[in-house]
Amino acid sequence: IYDAGLPHYVQFVLFIIYGFRLSGFLLIRELKNASYRKTLKEATGDEIPVFVKFFMWIFMGVLYVAQTSGVAFRLFNGAEGTVCQWIGIGISAFGIILEAIADKQKSAQKAKRPDMVATEQLYKIVRCPNYFGEILFWTGVTVSALDILQGVGQWITAIIAYILIVFIMFNGAQRLEKRQMARYGDNAEYTAYADKTPIIIPLLPVYHLNKQ
Repeated sequence: IYDAGLPHYVQFVLFIIYGFRLSGFLLIRELKNASYRKTLKEATGDEIPVFVKFFMWIFMGVLYVAQTSGVAFRLFNGAEGTVCQWIGIGISAFGIILEAIADKQKSAQKAKRPDMVATEQLYKIVRCPNYFGEILFWTGVTVSALDILQGVGQWITAIIAYILIVFIMFNGAQRLEKRQMARYGDNAEYTAYADKTPIIIPLLPVYHLNKQ
């Protein structure tokens, strides 16, 4: 079996950390956050049909396989660890750390002010720092493989997977903004914050994803 060396094992550990962090966060939110369950029920309405859930599970499974394909392609192509791979690892690690800090800061701020969105610390820079962290993580995975991709198939798989995850994050931010507008739209503090704080990419002057 080909051994890509230390960078490959570091990426493997990052994937494990990513999986545990995400699954743990979702589990805690589902079990302890009654307001989230209420919001989700209001947003989705009736129970989602089983066949729709099945399609979603299949789609997400295929998507995650495609997103991690760059690492698999490195092994398949017999490529050694490179500077490009280490740069990607650094970006991914920063993304995980950013997500974890953002989630912690949001929980602390919501505990103090449950009637208002988080607006301090990272949330003063961007309204969805956790989504930005997610984009950074997968940007790192994609960057780490750019110098070893071979053939049209590998390039298409890696690039389409990256475009899809970026689209999903922007779509998630759009749906979050819609829910926040429904709840806080009459709050002058919230509207002032939303109108001056980028929604998902720091310094990028995109403040709203829904029609105003």
